[in-house]
Amino acid sequence: MASEITYAEVKFKNASPDAVVNAPPETKKHEHHPQKYPPWLPWLISVLLLLVCIALVITLLVVPCSQSSDQPPALQQKSTEWSCVSSVPQGREKGWTCCPKGWKLFQESCYYLSADMMPKVESEQNCTGMGSHLVVINSRAEQEFLSKELQQSSNGENYYIGLRAEAVGQWHWVDQTPFNETAAFWRIGEPSNKSDQPCAVIHVKSNILGNWNDAKCEEHHRICEAAAVTV
Repeated sequence: MASEITYAEVKFKNASPDAVVNAPPETKKHEHHPQKYPPWLPWLISVLLLLVCIALVITLLVVPCSQSSDQPPALQQKSTEWSCVSSVPQGREKGWTCCPKGWKLFQESCYYLSADMMPKVESEQNCTGMGSHLVVINSRAEQEFLSKELQQSSNGENYYIGLRAEAVGQWHWVDQTPFNETAAFWRIGEPSNKSDQPCAVIHVKSNILGNWNDAKCEEHHRICEAAAVTV
């Protein structure tokens, strides 16, 4: 006799009839793709680095050289005609030492002995306008050279030099060179140190090594000085 199969319906308390088992969402895997660069980029970087290196070389070598070289002297900028003599400066190859035409050369300086006369302020301005200044005498040799030149070629009597008294007895050179009383070339009895005579001149008709006078700042001739140009 065949056995009977009985089916029974079983219900669980508090169970949801439509219970759904929710599985955790599948985590999406992020794929990492290597970033691609244009094939010409490495070449561009190489060229830029090369240009930077060249710029550094120019900055380190060329610029210091250009800065170390002296700018053309003011005298050189003001003059167009020159008189030059052959010279061999120490430590240099043979070259030429030049002064503007009409100026006198002595050692490393050029001197202008004026034919006209001006008051002191105008004399200073005239020298400055030519790229020079009223002469500053620093040695016996320079004093002798100028005095002999004046005696040979001058028609004037007094020539301004770049010496002035800021106060009575307080003499100063125009280029701020300290005034050395023991290296001065005053005439006997000079300077008189009067308040109305603050300017200094060379008196042409006096002794070569003693011909400075203090004088009023009236119209006199002048001696301008500038550094000679070596080429």
